[in-house]
Amino acid sequence: MGKISSKKAMVLRVSIALIVLAVASPFILRGAVALLMRPSTHTVESVPERRVALIFGARVYSSGRLSAMLADRVATGVDLYQAGKVDLLIMSGDGVSPYYNEPDAMRRYAMELGVPEEDIVVDYLGTRTYDSCYRARHIFGVTDAITVTQNFHLDRTILTCSALGIDAVGVWADYQRPWGYSERSLSYSRTREIPALAVAVVDVVRQQPPDNLGEPMPLFSSEVHAE
Repeated sequence: MGKISSKKAMVLRVSIALIVLAVASPFILRGAVALLMRPSTHTVESVPERRVALIFGARVYSSGRLSAMLADRVATGVDLYQAGKVDLLIMSGDGVSPYYNEPDAMRRYAMELGVPEEDIVVDYLGTRTYDSCYRARHIFGVTDAITVTQNFHLDRTILTCSALGIDAVGVWADYQRPWGYSERSLSYSRTREIPALAVAVVDVVRQQPPDNLGEPMPLFSSEVHAE
């Protein structure tokens, strides 16, 4: 059997290197973002005060019951409110369909936990993390916020909000459930987060307004809306 020519060998090595790089790049990105966002990640006790907690939506069952992850996000937002860390809670999620509504379910649960209705803001068009952050900044005039979600998702929320002009820090909601989430749910969420982070980087570079953005509704009268 003849030897592979040096030119073909070089092409083969380059091809293998490109394949390895393509496979490894999302994981490298994930690790780099986690390292970059680490100083902005806190517990309820250690997080600096902000005016708003931005709570990201997740699954709500047909009965109206919040999924475990979503219930923990809302409960963490309530903990922040009751600790005096924030003045308002923004419940941002999918409320587009008349048959499915995350923000209203989140608001009801927060009220059950003791937060007055007037200190809860709902955003029915937060169907993506990017949309939630963009709308917080450009519709509600938010300039500083604590993002609230699970640990696997938290880095992306801080990165996205910060890139859109919000002074963002984050609190992970996992402490609400020390026994953990179902392995199936957690594995799916962690796997999904790898391509989602790559998409988020593209989103914050492009900074395109989401569909159906609507008119500005600043939460604070002294806030100047930034175009």
